[in-house]
Amino acid sequence: MGAGGGRNHYTFRTAWQVLAPPTRVFAVLERAESYPEWWPQVRRLGRTGTETGTLRIRSVLPYELSVALRLSRRDPAAGVLQIGMSGDMDGWARWTIRPTGAGAVALFEQDVEVNKPLLRLLAIPGRPLFIANHKLMMRSGHRGLRALLERGLDEE
Repeated sequence: MGAGGGRNHYTFRTAWQVLAPPTRVFAVLERAESYPEWWPQVRRLGRTGTETGTLRIRSVLPYELSVALRLSRRDPAAGVLQIGMSGDMDGWARWTIRPTGAGAVALFEQDVEVNKPLLRLLAIPGRPLFIANHKLMMRSGHRGLRALLERGLDEE
C-alpha cells in the first residue's frame, strides 16, 4: 500500500492465500453481486447492466463510499478481473488469481483518487486512518472468502 500522485491518491496491493483451486476462486470473485454475503464491508453491490454496477462500502470509520463500476477486463485463462470505478473514488481495481502450493493466491490491486468531499478535506490528517481502515476491510474480506471456500458454500 502506498501513496501515488497526491494527497487524495491511493494505491493498494494485498495478496490473499486460500486453499482452493484458482478456477474456483475466480468463479467466486467474478460473482461480485454476492460479495455482501461473505464480505461485511461490502454493503451493497448491484448490477445495472451486464458489465456495470454500483457499489457501497463501509468499514470501521463512519463513512460510506459509493461508486459506479464497469468491467474492463475478464480473462479466466489469465485469472484476471478488472473494473473501472467512478464516483466517490475514480480509478481501477484488479484481481489476479494464480495457483500456489495447495491453493491459490488472489492478488488485489487498486489505484484510486478519492473524490468524496469529507475524505478530501481530511486527506492529510486522516490518511493513516484511511489506510488502516482499508487494511481492516481487506483482512475481513480475506477471512470471509476463506470461510466461504472452506465450507463449500460457493458450490451450492
